[in-house]
Amino acid sequence: MTMNRIQNEKWPWIAAAHAMRTQLFESLSDADLAFSPGGQAMTFGALCREMGETEHSYTQSLKTLQQEWSYRHPEADVASHVDHLKTWFQTLDGEMQMAIATFLEDGEKTIDRGGPVTVEFQLDTYLQAVLIFLGKATIYLRVMNKQLPPFFEEYIG
Repeated sequence: MTMNRIQNEKWPWIAAAHAMRTQLFESLSDADLAFSPGGQAMTFGALCREMGETEHSYTQSLKTLQQEWSYRHPEADVASHVDHLKTWFQTLDGEMQMAIATFLEDGEKTIDRGGPVTVEFQLDTYLQAVLIFLGKATIYLRVMNKQLPPFFEEYIG
């Protein structure tokens, strides 16, 4: 399969961030997903579910050229089981990669986010969302006194 310019330029960065997220999931147990640092903070599992819903929104925007935020995962227990999260994110990642593959070399289509943005901008914004999620996850891990997965210390902090 020939990769388009957008895939060549953007996907390696996104795939690397996804790999760090996968490392995170490898270090978690179902019990860890129930953890909340207190106050108004959500559980670790809810934080992960929210990231999946965000990825879904970005993938759909690549398909429909319209950003839409209303999707919520239909299974409440996805936030309680690491295996369910892993499976869901594998599906989400594959769908995103396939959506990116559909863009032609010109990449001139725009996505409506309340104003038009380029596909490249949308993917840069998505990458930032993943990195913000990983930053939040690092705080949860530190509060839980858990070892950070490899590369987290170097790339996330």
